[in-house]
Amino acid sequence: MSVRPLDNPETLLQEVLEAGLAAVRPKDVLPAHFPKPPTGKLIVVGAGKAAAAMAQTCEQYYQEHHPDVSLSGIVITRYGHAVPTQTIEVIEAAHPVPDEAGVKGTQKLLDKLNSLTEDDLVLCLISGGGSALLVSPLELTLPEQAAVTQALLHSGADIREMNMVRKHLSKVKGGRLAEAAFPARVVSLLISDVPGDDPSSIASGPTVPDSSTFADALEIFERYELDQPAAKRVLTKGVSGELADTPDGDAPCFARTKTHIVATAQGMLEAAARTFTQHDITPLILTDSLTGEAKEAAKFHAALARQIREHRQPLARPCVLLSGGETSVTIRQSDTNPTGRGGRNCEFLLALAIELAGLPNTYALAADSDGIDGIGDAAGAIISSDSLPFGVREARDYLTRHDAYTYFERLGTLIKTGPTHTNVNDLRAVLVL
Repeated sequence: MSVRPLDNPETLLQEVLEAGLAAVRPKDVLPAHFPKPPTGKLIVVGAGKAAAAMAQTCEQYYQEHHPDVSLSGIVITRYGHAVPTQTIEVIEAAHPVPDEAGVKGTQKLLDKLNSLTEDDLVLCLISGGGSALLVSPLELTLPEQAAVTQALLHSGADIREMNMVRKHLSKVKGGRLAEAAFPARVVSLLISDVPGDDPSSIASGPTVPDSSTFADALEIFERYELDQPAAKRVLTKGVSGELADTPDGDAPCFARTKTHIVATAQGMLEAAARTFTQHDITPLILTDSLTGEAKEAAKFHAALARQIREHRQPLARPCVLLSGGETSVTIRQSDTNPTGRGGRNCEFLLALAIELAGLPNTYALAADSDGIDGIGDAAGAIISSDSLPFGVREARDYLTRHDAYTYFERLGTLIKTGPTHTNVNDLRAVLVL
């Protein structure tokens, strides 16, 4: 393949993002994993930001390859992420904080699993975002469930820790969906958005065994000092044995389940790396599972970029540092204007721009693969060596307010893809020329 001259690094970064997303879209990754139709009913259920696109791909596959199959089902996705389907109902609900539509949709989904037999097959389509969209609170009201979700999002807990708590406050997560489908067979196809691709953490593992306990969830709750009395009461009841814990691998339902991960952050990063290689730029995939504070991750990436510019290890220019995973943003009571528009990718980039101040010929992209960084309408942004035209002091002020979105909106470098209908977490690329 011929290599285009690198006359526009920002354009190349956007091309790389598209290549990464193309490698993890449902229509390309799902068909190889669809099971043969059962002798009984085929029921499709699912939840997540990619659930509607997964359902659409599912319908198209069975219509083409098994036109006589009786297929129906329900999936729940985020508002604005629906796509047209025929026999699988798509319900939209709120993310990341659950709402009444999620509660009603989840109950409707569970009703679909009533009275199944061993001849039936439940095809479960799960992607990131399912934790907020599958909503069936355990001894909590919806406002109480929403409050604890909001508290977790602001706590600094990583996605694994957040989902461990959410499993133990739910009647559907942590393997309980598989229990509801028993004795039918369950095949789960997962698009992973969690570092390490642990099936029990993706959308809080509704169809896989859970090795965590109420005690584990309570320990996380107390470590992050979450001030949510109702949720703490439920976890404490669970620890005392008053509530049944999530099912582990010995539960009968898991003898009839199979789980396949069909798309991952690593796949997205490898596609991005291939694109850079085609432009004679050496890629280095640092990790597909970065966690921790976005600002601290920025310092790590900046230190490596400076090392490269100074002709030290680990690579010679031109090169690019790639990473995936999900960082976090901790909002403390002492923060100034903590309701600023941020998102972990924009916060990472603003911190990175500050750390890279004065470093020439350096560019970076950070974006959420689902197209939404936090609660805004941007996937992320792009920075370059001149991304601090307003000065370091003003950039630090935006960062302190967790208002990086507004900073990049003012700069005009936000990336707005709209819903991508997939979700394998974040793509970060630091390009050193």
